[in-house]
Amino acid sequence: MTPDKTRPRFAPTALMLGNIVTGCSVMAPAGMLPELASGLGIGVHTAGLLITFGAVVLCICSPLSAWLTSRLDRRLLLATTLLVLTLGNLASAFAPDYASLLMIRLLMLAVGALYTPQAAGMAALISLVEKRGSTMAYVFLGWSLAAAVGLPLITFIASHLGWWAAYLAVGAAGAVSFGLLTWRLPSGLKGAPVDLKTWIELGRNRMVVLLLLVTTLQMSGQFVIFTFMGPLLNKLTGADANQIGLVFAIYGACGFLGVVIATRIVDGWGAYRASLLFTCLLFAGITVWTAGAGIYSMMAVAVAIWGLGFASANSMQQVRLVAAAPPLASASVSLNTSVLYIGQAIGSAIGGGLFARDLLGATGYVAIAFAMLALLAILASRPRAPVAALA
Repeated sequence: MTPDKTRPRFAPTALMLGNIVTGCSVMAPAGMLPELASGLGIGVHTAGLLITFGAVVLCICSPLSAWLTSRLDRRLLLATTLLVLTLGNLASAFAPDYASLLMIRLLMLAVGALYTPQAAGMAALISLVEKRGSTMAYVFLGWSLAAAVGLPLITFIASHLGWWAAYLAVGAAGAVSFGLLTWRLPSGLKGAPVDLKTWIELGRNRMVVLLLLVTTLQMSGQFVIFTFMGPLLNKLTGADANQIGLVFAIYGACGFLGVVIATRIVDGWGAYRASLLFTCLLFAGITVWTAGAGIYSMMAVAVAIWGLGFASANSMQQVRLVAAAPPLASASVSLNTSVLYIGQAIGSAIGGGLFARDLLGATGYVAIAFAMLALLAILASRPRAPVAALA
């Protein structure tokens, strides 16, 4: 293929917009837990299980789908995934009860698990080798924008119009993203075939295993708090829906800024040092949140610091995994996405248990412990030779 065909204009943007829709689909319940609870006649903790159970499905289906679809055309695969996410969100708006909403969500995310790892693999295929890090960070900017723009809008729409209207909005965004991706992504590109030997080879790669551990710990710590961030702010500070939406906006806007910084520094710094920086910011933000619990202004500042690290740290994980085993990139990135969702499931389950027992202050200390372990794991993954600077 010629360079013009493999790197068409706006293709990375199309992939990035798909990550916005995927991120909103995954995180939407976190932005409207009170509205879901009151509208469906359930408790906030039960509404939070939409995130926990969804994360379990995602972590199982991400590597499984990578194996089953490794020989399919990437554009067809990504477009189909976005179509399912779009239809799933639209169907969620009309769910008559909690059981129906949960079932729709699980089916939607079972397919949606494909998008993020396959988008990362596609980004690697269409980018120049020397620009791979910044291109992948740009594609993952979609998750930051999902938090920066998507979650505050979801919170606003849900609090003023109802949770069903928020799902309709995400579905409409999905339809737009589906159209752009179908138009701009090149056809005929496929990743390396994934088989049992691929998983065995990845399991024997010390760096890959260590990086997967980092992702699990990072996400577990964040989702102890993030899943119930809105209700925690309400209970600890008395924040209303608009104030909660503002905190989500701060979180996402700083996440956006963090990824912009990451795209500028990763090619020069190397992904290891960038990863260490952004995980330190994540740890610092969670620590300030815990220390300032009950003071709205301090918790908002904490979220700003935390936001600078959350999406950037994950972007660096993707870059490091691709560099650690380039021929196995699609499989390693899908595994990273899987353990990311394992972390979400662990964190949201622990956070839900603490929230249900009214141990609100304990959530911060548990999150700090996970973040500290993630930092130690990153230090243990320090490259041993200059040639591994991006590993």
